[in-house]
Amino acid sequence: MSTPTLLSQHIVRRPQRIALLQHIAEQGSITRAAKSAGLSYKAAWDAIDELNNLAQNPLVERVVGGKGGGGARLSSEGERVLRLYQKLQALQAQVLEAAEDASDLDLLGRLMLRTSARNQLHGTVAAIQAQGRNDLVRLDLAGHIALDAQITHDSTVHLQLQIGTEVMALIKAGWLELFGTDQPATPGHNVLRGTIEAILEAENGPSEVRISLPNGQTLCALAEPLHLHRQSLGVGDQVQVQCAPSNVLIGTPL
Repeated sequence: MSTPTLLSQHIVRRPQRIALLQHIAEQGSITRAAKSAGLSYKAAWDAIDELNNLAQNPLVERVVGGKGGGGARLSSEGERVLRLYQKLQALQAQVLEAAEDASDLDLLGRLMLRTSARNQLHGTVAAIQAQGRNDLVRLDLAGHIALDAQITHDSTVHLQLQIGTEVMALIKAGWLELFGTDQPATPGHNVLRGTIEAILEAENGPSEVRISLPNGQTLCALAEPLHLHRQSLGVGDQVQVQCAPSNVLIGTPL
C-alpha cells in the first residue's frame, strides 16, 4: 500500500478547500467561485496556491483575457481530484448514516489528528478578546479548566473560531515549565495544577515528566533533573505547570 500524499491527506482534513474546486468548475471565475464558497478573494487564492503546491501538477489554471479580464478553470489533474472528492463525499454520507452517535465522529476526528506536539487537549472556545493584531482565546477544557491561547486575528478568522467552537489545544512538552505550588506565577502565563505521576529520566538531556490534571487529562513536560531537585519535585507531588499563551497552538476538527 502506498504512503498517502500530502494532497490526499489535505482532501480528508481540509474538505472546505477541496470543495472550492467544484465552485471553480461551475463558475469559471475565482471571484464568483469565492463568493459561492463563502470565501474572500484572497482566501480563495491562498487555497488554490496551497492546493497547487501540494499537487504534482497544478489543479487550477488561470485563464487570461475574456469577460471580466480573465478567469480560472480546472486542469485535467484538477478534474481528477474533484472526482475523487465527490466519491469521498458519497462515502462520508454512508459513514454518517452508520454512525450510532454524532460524538463518535468527533472522537474519531480527534484520534486521527497527528501532530508533533506531545500535549493535545480537547476544549471549547469560551471567550475571544482582541489585543491589537492578536486575539487572546480563552479555552474551556474538561472539568472547566481554563487555558489561554494567543493567536493572530487572521488565525481566528481562518479557523472560524467563535464561542462554543470545539478545538484542540496543542502544546509542545518543552514549552511547559514546572514549579512547586508555593512558587509565584509568572504574570500573564497559564497556570495549571496537577500531580506528577511519572518521571522518565534520560541518559542525556531533560527528563520527561507526566502530570495528571484534576480533569483526568495528562500533560507531558520536559525538565532538567537539577531543576526538579531544586524545586523538590518528585512522583506524587503537586506541581504547578506554566506556559505562555503564545505557546498554545489551536487546531480545529474537520
